[in-house]
Amino acid sequence: MRLHIVFCGLLLNAATCAHADQTPADWLETTAFAGHKTDYSGVFVYQYDNRVETSNIIHVTEASGEYEKLESLDGPQREIIRHDGQLWSYINHKMVQVGNQHERNSFPSLSPEQLSALSANYQARLLGVERVAGYNAQVILFQPKDNLRYTHKIWVHTDSGLLLKAAVLGDKNKVAEQYAFTQLQIGGKIDRSWVKDCDALGAHGKVTIRETTDDGITPTNSGWVADMLPSGFKKTMEIQRRMHGKHAPVTQIVYSDGLSAISIFIEPNDDDEDDVDGLSSRGAVNLYHKVLDQSLITVVGEVPPRTVMQVLDSVRYNGK
Repeated sequence: MRLHIVFCGLLLNAATCAHADQTPADWLETTAFAGHKTDYSGVFVYQYDNRVETSNIIHVTEASGEYEKLESLDGPQREIIRHDGQLWSYINHKMVQVGNQHERNSFPSLSPEQLSALSANYQARLLGVERVAGYNAQVILFQPKDNLRYTHKIWVHTDSGLLLKAAVLGDKNKVAEQYAFTQLQIGGKIDRSWVKDCDALGAHGKVTIRETTDDGITPTNSGWVADMLPSGFKKTMEIQRRMHGKHAPVTQIVYSDGLSAISIFIEPNDDDEDDVDGLSSRGAVNLYHKVLDQSLITVVGEVPPRTVMQVLDSVRYNGK
């Protein structure tokens, strides 16, 4: 047993030495490529607060593009297929196109925008090699250059560059939320039968396309602004939309630094019981709302509580 432990230690040291000349930027570039070009299948967990959600994922590349199937393994049964930026889901035993993938990439992929955000707003350093789901992984820590963002920590497969684990760290380095593979197969014989079924359904017009995939969304220029956004956050969208349980259309303004998003919601104050000042959170997402004159302002963001409060306190009407 002692000899086995020593041997495993030697393997980890060898993996570390083999990549000693790679910088965090090199690893990020490799990871962004691997997330889209690597064939893999496995099970990963998403943890936040005291909850755990488990999903099965299959990702393959074909001549016709990149395919991904994501299936929930607990809670309500959900299955989503991504192909060429389109999102499909099985609803009432039919494959339904539910929209386009405009949002940032989800685990275990990274987008060029996320890479740019990490480079511009964080100090990165390598923390050595650890094991995740049976694979050697280079650990990289991203420390924010201000106190308005969370610290991020990722584990990258030393051979393929695939992202194996990602954590968001809050105060005192406590994990706010985390994605991690628990079972994983990289390459080899991976089930592709569903890819043919997907292509056949699309080719024969058997995919139902929803007539409406939004809630009455309309682009707008509301005149509302926020003066105290963290550096690097740019406005990506401003819309007016209908939302469940709301009496009137709600204005939503979305800002992003490429890695995290902050949304500002503005609606008329209708004096409902829930229209009171307050701060709440779920994992790394924090929500803060308060009444400002005749409007209820809500800020939701993948940023620390102090940040959503700072942003909301700087919201003002600048006129159209």
